[in-house]
Amino acid sequence: MLHPAMRMVAAMIAALWLMSSLAPASLAAQEQTAETEKLQVVATFSILADVVANVGGDAIELTTIVPVGGDAHSFEPTPDQVAGVSEADLIVSIGIGFEPWLEDMIGASGAEGRNVVVTEGLDLIDGFEEEHEHEESDEHENEHKGEDHADEETGAIDPHVWGDVANMIAITATVSQALVAADPANTATYEANAAAYTTQLQTLDTFVRDQVGTLPVEQRQLVTSHDTFGYFARAYEFEVVGTAIGSLTTESGDPSAEEIANLVGEIEATGVPVIFAENVSNPALIESIASEAGVEVGPALYTDALGEAGSDGETYDAMMRYNVTSIVTALSV
Repeated sequence: MLHPAMRMVAAMIAALWLMSSLAPASLAAQEQTAETEKLQVVATFSILADVVANVGGDAIELTTIVPVGGDAHSFEPTPDQVAGVSEADLIVSIGIGFEPWLEDMIGASGAEGRNVVVTEGLDLIDGFEEEHEHEESDEHENEHKGEDHADEETGAIDPHVWGDVANMIAITATVSQALVAADPANTATYEANAAAYTTQLQTLDTFVRDQVGTLPVEQRQLVTSHDTFGYFARAYEFEVVGTAIGSLTTESGDPSAEEIANLVGEIEATGVPVIFAENVSNPALIESIASEAGVEVGPALYTDALGEAGSDGETYDAMMRYNVTSIVTALSV
C-alpha cells in the first residue's frame, strides 16, 4: 500500500501528464475559435475591397462579390455568392445605384449585417445633368427621344466617386468608423491602418496633381467608353468631351448611328488626339469611333474594377497612377 505522500506525488504526475496531452488540442481549438471570430466583411467590388482590406488588415475576413476585372453594373450574383452574404457582419457598398443587384441579394440571403454605404456625405454629381448638358444646347435634338431618355435617367447620381482621391480618403474614414463600431476590440488596429492608408492616399493625390499639372488645361479632354470620369474631371480640371455609350452605366445599349456621328463631330471639333477604352468594356466600339474620327486609341484604362494581381491596376493606388500616367502621356502630343 502506497504511503499517502507517494499517492499525492503519483496524482500530481498523472495530472501533469493529462494537461500536457490535452494542451496541443486545446491550443488548436483556441486558434480555430479566434479565426472564426474575425469580423465577417463583404465588399461589393474590387476597388472598394482594396480600401476595406487596407483598413481591416488581418483583423477581418473579407469577401469581394464582384471580382477583379468584373463589371458591377451588369453583374449577376451566383447562388453561392448569395449564400455567402448571409453571415456578413458588415456589407460595404457604393450605393446610389452602382450595385443594382445588391438589395435583392441581401433580401434573398437573409443577411442581417449592416450595409455601410460609403458615398453618404460625399459631394455627389448629378449624373443626368452631366450626361445631357450638351444635348440640351443642341437645337437639333430629337424631342421625343430626349423625353424617353430623361424618364430613364432623371435623378441618376454618378457613382464613380473613386475618380477623386479625396473621396477615397473620406471613404477610408467611413470604413474605419464602421469597423470600429462593429468590432471595438480591434479599434487600435483599424485606426492605425486607416491613418497609414490615408497617408498613402494623400501621397497619391499629390502624384496625380503633379502629373496632371504637366498637361496644359486646354489638352485635358477625355473621351472614354462610358461616363466614369466625372469626379476625376471635376477634381483635376479635365473636360469629358463625350463617351461612346453616353451613360453612367455600361448596361446601356450601343449608341445609334446619329449618336456616334455626334460624338465623332465633337472629337473632330475639339481636336482630341486620343480616346480611351476601359478594362470593363469591349474596346470594339471605341476602336470604331476612333477610326471614324481619325484619332488613336490609348491604353485601356482601369475604371470600374481593379486588374489581376501583378497587373498595372492590381490596387487602387496602382490603377490611379497607371491611368493618370497613361492619360497625360497620350494627350501630351
